[in-house]
Amino acid sequence: MTAPGRALSVEVCTDERAFAGLAGEWDRLHRACPSATPFQSHAWLHSWWLSYGRPGRLRLVLVRRSGELVAAAPLMRAHRPLPALVPLGGAITDFCDVLVDGTAAAQGAWALADALADMARSALVDFGEVRPGGAMERVFLCWRGPRHRLRDSVCLELPAVPVDELVGRLSSRHAQRVRNKVKRIVRLGVQWRVVHHDETEAAMRRLLELHRLQWQGRPMTPEHARPRFLDHLVRSVSPMARSGQAAVMEFLLDGTVVAVNLNLLSGQMAGTYLYGFHPRLRERGVDVAAMLLHASTEHATSDDGPRVLSLLRGAEPYKYRWHPETVTNQRFLLARRRTLPLLALAAGEAAARRRAKKVLRGDPGPAGHR
Repeated sequence: MTAPGRALSVEVCTDERAFAGLAGEWDRLHRACPSATPFQSHAWLHSWWLSYGRPGRLRLVLVRRSGELVAAAPLMRAHRPLPALVPLGGAITDFCDVLVDGTAAAQGAWALADALADMARSALVDFGEVRPGGAMERVFLCWRGPRHRLRDSVCLELPAVPVDELVGRLSSRHAQRVRNKVKRIVRLGVQWRVVHHDETEAAMRRLLELHRLQWQGRPMTPEHARPRFLDHLVRSVSPMARSGQAAVMEFLLDGTVVAVNLNLLSGQMAGTYLYGFHPRLRERGVDVAAMLLHASTEHATSDDGPRVLSLLRGAEPYKYRWHPETVTNQRFLLARRRTLPLLALAAGEAAARRRAKKVLRGDPGPAGHR
């Protein structure tokens, strides 16, 4: 298919082997897309598909200009709870988005919108977990049919500055407690290093072993214990570490690895994705959150250019002590006239879920309508 008046060609790739072969040009596009996050890298998405994809459901929308890939939408067909086209990445991916080359932003967005409309004849386009400013926002604005924007997961972000500057954001009493905790980490002799990409597989295995120890006796996210999750991390993080899209940090105490932290990197953002630590760190009085944040900010500020340090999805109480900024992901529902009932069902279900959460939290809700 050719996008009229734009000299762009559009194709839909459904072949898994062809997906594997897109690595080089996909990575070029990823670098050329200003809003791309690490979760849109080829290494992450293709590895996710190998672990979680269903045969016959792959739908990659590829937009080329004179043969060069300038836009892509990584999608799959879903049948439950509603027939829909949804982004690759699933529940283990914090940010979903399309990719659009900055030199073809308007053309690429229109081409993706028209291609999605052609594909979504009997299905809803349900594209969630888009970070504010993501390329999918432009596609949403180009959509010619019924559309709806919803709030999605809450993420928390900090400026990527040295930990001393982060401490300066706190009250004097709280700041002194944090300084004392950092000094204790130094006194104990805890050291950290970024592992070489050749060591990534072993480090990922240690991370998940320590993660299980960390949660021993308490309910842990079940997916983190499954072999397919380990396979995904090993496959994806190794090439991402090689290309600078991931940094795996090991923390040593008395010569033994006692914690491993995985940061994902892209553009101006560093995201703390997953960590694991040995319980004896807490027995020695180590504030693990302060230790990880100290190392992550040191690493982020050692590179050229400022970065946002994202704590990714989740509003866990320990994150709030650093006074982070709340950033809410977006969910875009796109329909054609014939699939408008699907959009209404999805929007209604989302509203009911939000109301149920408010009831469980004991939130009486706003006094009036907005």
